[in-house]
Amino acid sequence: MTNQPTTPSAILLYIPNLIGYLRILLTLTSLFLMICHPTRYLTASLLYVSSFVGDLFDGMAARKFNQCSTFGGLMDMVTDRCATTGLLCVLIREFAHRSSLVLLFTLLIILDISSHWCQMYSTTSQNSHHKSAEGNKGRFFLVRWYYSSYPFFGYCCVGAEFTFITIYILSGLRRVHEEAGGDMNAFVMTLGRYFLYIVVPACAVKQVVNVSQLCSACYAVAARDAARKNQ
Repeated sequence: MTNQPTTPSAILLYIPNLIGYLRILLTLTSLFLMICHPTRYLTASLLYVSSFVGDLFDGMAARKFNQCSTFGGLMDMVTDRCATTGLLCVLIREFAHRSSLVLLFTLLIILDISSHWCQMYSTTSQNSHHKSAEGNKGRFFLVRWYYSSYPFFGYCCVGAEFTFITIYILSGLRRVHEEAGGDMNAFVMTLGRYFLYIVVPACAVKQVVNVSQLCSACYAVAARDAARKNQ
């Protein structure tokens, strides 16, 4: 009995890709609440974190059911980047009165998108996955370590996302208390600050990785250009 050929529709209905569609829905709903219903900041935050956690499960499903696909990797990358960009845009609105933070969040958006786009292009153009050892061969050691060490990868990603979502939650709490004419609970503020002490260093390391990834990917593309010119 011969195996049936895999169709594009079958790829689109892979279990990890179905999880990916759910992540997109959760992300869009969370951003909708953040922008249009700011008083529901806790619900929005829960949906955002749920989408982020879903990234773990789609990868597990892809490996368990042998359903890894280029489309899945592309959707995963785009979902992550759009989610982070959306949240940073919300933070720009939250802190519109502080130009230094607006500039910081804007630069983080630019760095996040450019570094990951260049990484994706530089690896897929040589038919490799952007996280694979083959695709990152010869790259800066920090980039290779980032994609080969799951604990380090998780530390950076979780730290970055929870830094942004914690800042958003604290801003939401402050806004609600100001509108109600009361003072914000000192315990909650202290707890939030201590949590930021834990996650902000990971977020900072993630930005160093992004800079390294951007430079390393651009150099890899230029190296291939040079090799073609010298043939």
